[in-house]
Amino acid sequence: MARMFSRKRGVSGSHKPIVKEVPKWVEYKKDEVEMLVVKLRKQEYSPAMIGTVLRDQYGIPSVKLVCGESVVDILKKNKLDSKLPEDMLNLIKKAVNVNLHMKTNKKDVHTMRGLMQTESKIRRLAKYYKGTKVLPADWFYNRERAKLLVQ
Repeated sequence: MARMFSRKRGVSGSHKPIVKEVPKWVEYKKDEVEMLVVKLRKQEYSPAMIGTVLRDQYGIPSVKLVCGESVVDILKKNKLDSKLPEDMLNLIKKAVNVNLHMKTNKKDVHTMRGLMQTESKIRRLAKYYKGTKVLPADWFYNRERAKLLVQ
């Protein structure tokens, strides 16, 4: 698939190996992994960062293989999930930072285009998440409200 805002083709990347069972060298059981996920979330880690920490520091290659559910599902079960999905929250943080830059650099037209593209991605994601009932139907993106969401 092509890139959205450039005239280039997509970049092929690496993929996870297709493995259906937990590797023999993983020492952690399902309950221990769930406790680690909850502990890391209480330390203010995002779900993606939780997976990275579990892989690098604890030697757990995939939470889904060990527990049978993803990090986000475990967080939802323990009522530690965030109001917004992680990808949308990251885009909103980026838009807030670029908006702060635009207040001091009013003539930076290249960054203004990047801000418009980022906000367009946020609106497109919001449309998707409204359709899948992750966001309420009356949710909308607003620059002033985005500052409050990030803080």
